Amino acid sequence: MYQTLLSDSSLYTILLKLDEDLAAEVRERGCTCGGCLHSARYRRKARGVPCELDEAYSTRYSFCCAEEGCRRRMTPPSFRFLGRKVFAGAVVVLVTMLRHGATPSRMAQLRELVGVSYRTVKRWRDWWGCVFVKSSFWRGARGLLRVPVDEQLLPLSLLGAFSAKEGRTKLVQLLRFILPVTTSCWCRHSENRL
Repeated sequence: MYQTLLSDSSLYTILLKLDEDLAAEVRERGCTCGGCLHSARYRRKARGVPCELDEAYSTRYSFCCAEEGCRRRMTPPSFRFLGRKVFAGAVVVLVTMLRHGATPSRMAQLRELVGVSYRTVKRWRDWWGCVFVKSSFWRGARGLLRVPVDEQLLPLSLLGAFSAKEGRTKLVQLLRFILPVTTSCWCRHSENRL
């Protein structure tokens, strides 16, 4: 079921819309200095998304304060991107999750479907199992979950903590939960990258 989400264009379109909504909220709030925010998107090369959405995933929303002397950059959290990672956030979650108990043939399918190597997936698993679980975000956020999460099975066990019945909705709930780890502020404190 979750493997089909990897190529589901409607999922990636929903994530794009959610990112647009987050960007609109940040822009509407403006800068903390009171200045208005101008668009300052930056280029991304998100891998793993369906090819018809390559262009939509080629930039990340970001803003820059218009006030002289401030010029502060504000980049909203993202459903599409997991920090500075090359692969789309949904791909990182789904492929790592599918890797639990994956056979060599399933890894070959994943490699063909999204172009991810075994070494990359191993790095992602290490990130979930070491960097993520030791982060201040996880230490504070895991207490908000209604059910305990097996840290050895992240992100699969985290997905199980959400109540939606449909896989796509569960994935969106998980991505909403980990939004704080998608900003550069969190990435600077994280020693390892995906």
